[in-house]
Amino acid sequence: MRRLSSPLHGHTLLEFVIAMALGLLVTAAVVSLYSAQRIAFDHASDATRIREAGLTALTLIGQQLQMAGFVPADVARYDAAPPLFGCSGGRPTGADDAAACETLTGRSDGVAVRYVGDNVSTWPSAAGQTTDCLGQAVTSSNAALGDRGVPIVNRYFAKASGSTGEPELYCEGNGKTGSAQPLVEGVERLRVKYWLAGRLEAIDASVLTADQWTKVVAVDLCVLVRGAPQGRHVRYVDCDGVASVGADARPRQAFWRRVALRNQGEDAL
Repeated sequence: MRRLSSPLHGHTLLEFVIAMALGLLVTAAVVSLYSAQRIAFDHASDATRIREAGLTALTLIGQQLQMAGFVPADVARYDAAPPLFGCSGGRPTGADDAAACETLTGRSDGVAVRYVGDNVSTWPSAAGQTTDCLGQAVTSSNAALGDRGVPIVNRYFAKASGSTGEPELYCEGNGKTGSAQPLVEGVERLRVKYWLAGRLEAIDASVLTADQWTKVVAVDLCVLVRGAPQGRHVRYVDCDGVASVGADARPRQAFWRRVALRNQGEDAL
């Protein structure tokens, strides 16, 4: 009996080609979906990092500003420089009682906060000593204070790191003068304005005269935080309220806070 030849070979090849095409389409769709989800995740993570950096920076500086002019109750009087000193587009430098301003290329403002610290108002060191913003022990030979308090001077500003090139919020404490250390990564600019009693608007540090620093009753803080590159230009509003576009394809966000000075007064220090 003669067998009929099977015509299935051509259909099998066609089905294989169709299956390959469908498989490629499904794979491409999965890869595209994964890439989109990964980009969305990276953007969301970067936005979270920006927000955390901004809020952390405002909290750290705000807490210190609230300490400006503080003197422990058992210290009758302490005569020193004003509780605050600021720089427009620069950082405070020089001696604590004769501070000057050094220009910063990133146009960040800087502020120096002064108060009398003890083991209650600051975290004590391992040896039980009063510390500055970096946790460095600060000692004092001031006879008026004795062992009841230590003059603390913390200076805040933002600049690019010399090693990584990334912007960071720095603090220099008087526990070790000249050794500023980064506190918060991503802070590109610090903007500080000051409210004087009776004034209707905040003013820059460059406008304040030497005798007006003791009359500052509140401070407007703004930090501009920069994120990771996203491959596209991102619009943002800077610390001066100006809408801008980042030329380096990095997102930016500004964070604001107003801080009332608790210990303001002509005789605060």
